[in-house]
Amino acid sequence: MTEILSTRANHLVDPIVHVWGWEIPVYLFLGGWVAGVMILAGFFLWHGRHTRRTCTCFVLPLIAIVVLSLGMGALFLDLEHKLYTWRLYLTFMPWSPMSWGAWILIFVYPVLAAMSLVRPPALLAAFFPVLDEWSEALNRRPRVLKVLAAISMASGVALGIYTGVLLSALGARPFWNSALLGPLFLASGLSAGAAFAHMVARDPEEGIALARADNAFLMVELLLIGLLLIGLGTTSEAHAAAVGLVLGGPFTAVFWVLVVGLGILVPLLIQGLAVTHRITHTPIAPMLVMLGSLALRFVVVYAGQYSHWARV
Repeated sequence: MTEILSTRANHLVDPIVHVWGWEIPVYLFLGGWVAGVMILAGFFLWHGRHTRRTCTCFVLPLIAIVVLSLGMGALFLDLEHKLYTWRLYLTFMPWSPMSWGAWILIFVYPVLAAMSLVRPPALLAAFFPVLDEWSEALNRRPRVLKVLAAISMASGVALGIYTGVLLSALGARPFWNSALLGPLFLASGLSAGAAFAHMVARDPEEGIALARADNAFLMVELLLIGLLLIGLGTTSEAHAAAVGLVLGGPFTAVFWVLVVGLGILVPLLIQGLAVTHRITHTPIAPMLVMLGSLALRFVVVYAGQYSHWARV
């Protein structure tokens, strides 16, 4: 990240450097969403729900491949030297979150492809009959399915946490300087994935279970947001100034209205009423959850770039 350095810290004179634009928040959101979907699909497979033809686990991996590719496309647009992307895969740097992320993203594709083989779509199998043969061979091996489910869940956790660790490793930005960003982004990805699965579920029983799970993820996300704000606000003067960006600063309205209000509290209320059969299930709550998850990434990325150790 290239900085414009100055001995001054006058916000009326010195520029605020935004190196990352919309591409990075979009990539972080789509990556987190895929992470949540992988965990849920692996959980369904582990518990044998793949034997039900209405299981959402059949459509999630295929959609996740498309969504992850869109996220990778957004990340590619942000790269300065696009023709040298391949060099990331000539080495592995164990202390670099970016190196970990590059390899995790590559590893996720074959896992999602294998998950899609549990029951490939009829249209795709019609063009490639060998897919049905592979699917039958896979379903005859329950132990292999268990291993695949475990790998899917583990890969989802790694992908979800990495998206937050990528930012928290950049200590030059006080707003990002928290170990809670990884778990927060994982919880947010899980809630977004569960919200989407709830929205497309064909089995009413499964839809209710997903809505309840989404409510649990949202409450965990709300708790982590609270801990993040408390942790930043009680650490140092620079961290307190950074957290002030969402507590009266320029990002306050977006954070509390889109992320906390519409993205967490309103869906909690709607889905809480739906699972207790007081109102009918509606796609409004899942869409708000995904909107809030996207808004969270935008606020964190932009507020992080605005925060600075010299700006206190």
